[in-house]
Amino acid sequence: MLQPKQQKFMKQQRGRLTGVDKRGSTLAFGEYGLKVLEPGWITARQIESARIVIARSLQKEGRFWVRIFPDKPVTATPAETRMGKGKGAIEYYAAAVRPGRVIFELTGIDPAEAEEAVRRAGHKLPIKTKFIRRELL
Repeated sequence: MLQPKQQKFMKQQRGRLTGVDKRGSTLAFGEYGLKVLEPGWITARQIESARIVIARSLQKEGRFWVRIFPDKPVTATPAETRMGKGKGAIEYYAAAVRPGRVIFELTGIDPAEAEEAVRRAGHKLPIKTKFIRRELL
């Protein structure tokens, strides 16, 4: 699974997920994509699960890109632990995404297959997503 090789600081605060993404909101590499419609955290496991679904549906035909990376460490303290004693250990890594962000891109397959692959990948994620297509001018 994905996680950073090194970081400046081990633990991070949660932060806020307000507004919409202007960076990474258009298709840069492929013809089809999966766009985020609501803010949230996507864990490294969820990204990997969606990636496997897309890779299996492509079957060595097309190509795809993962446009997000889980670089946010999420900590948790064990259950039934008293307050105090500091911040918990890192449990997993997540990617913080805002509405408008393109998280997967595909190319090299027909639109019906691409839409089905992206729809299945979207079911693996904890947020609402939609299929987008490059508009030819």
